[in-house]
Amino acid sequence: MTDDTSRVAELHRMVMPDHLCPFGLKARALLRRKGFRVEDHHLTTRRETEEFQREHGVETTPQVFIGGERIGGYDALREHFGEHVPDPDETSYRPVIVIFGVALLMALAASWEAFGTPLTLRAAEWFIAISMCFLGVQKLQDVESFSTMFLNYDLLARRWVRYGYVYPYAETGAGILMIAGLLTWLSAPVALFIGAVGAISVFKAVYVDKREIRCACVGGSSRVPLGFVSLTENLMMVAMGIWMPLRLWVL
Repeated sequence: MTDDTSRVAELHRMVMPDHLCPFGLKARALLRRKGFRVEDHHLTTRRETEEFQREHGVETTPQVFIGGERIGGYDALREHFGEHVPDPDETSYRPVIVIFGVALLMALAASWEAFGTPLTLRAAEWFIAISMCFLGVQKLQDVESFSTMFLNYDLLARRWVRYGYVYPYAETGAGILMIAGLLTWLSAPVALFIGAVGAISVFKAVYVDKREIRCACVGGSSRVPLGFVSLTENLMMVAMGIWMPLRLWVL
């Protein structure tokens, strides 16, 4: 690309009173970031949009043209520029990384406010408890989907299906009580029980049966593979279930 015309892109996108195409806005922003001058053509009615689609033999908008060549929609444009476009079935650890990362920062922030330093034992306890709450919330958004995915590997849920519906509430409730340091006689056994059952179930599915399935740890639409992360979540709950009663005697 050396001449000025090579840095010009045509963008055809829907801009209507009741609909402003978000992918059209993303495509325009991406083109501008890449140094293109954008000829922005608005499709302002459904009829106009359908006529454009028939003319170019496409089923969706936006559509981008560079140098007279049709590139396609937003995902095709990203691929054209060599950017990664995730496959819908692609596994990803991003949800758990975000959950654990934010939980850690929240725990450190709370410790700083309460004790004047982020490096405290209570910060470690809060980190696990907040993580439990975040993971529980992910499951509670769609308990039906979570329980279905949970049945793929949890040993207790396979024997008692209702356990898959109880689990998200138990995990979230135990986490809340542990953050507050209340009702340890209730929260600790709950965390210990669901964590132990979960750890055994994950270990059997992944390391004994060698199954490659997705984890329900961040909800029923999860793309996180069942394995080390899932096992870690459960072992953290086991650790808290053991530690919280002991801390009453140690501290």
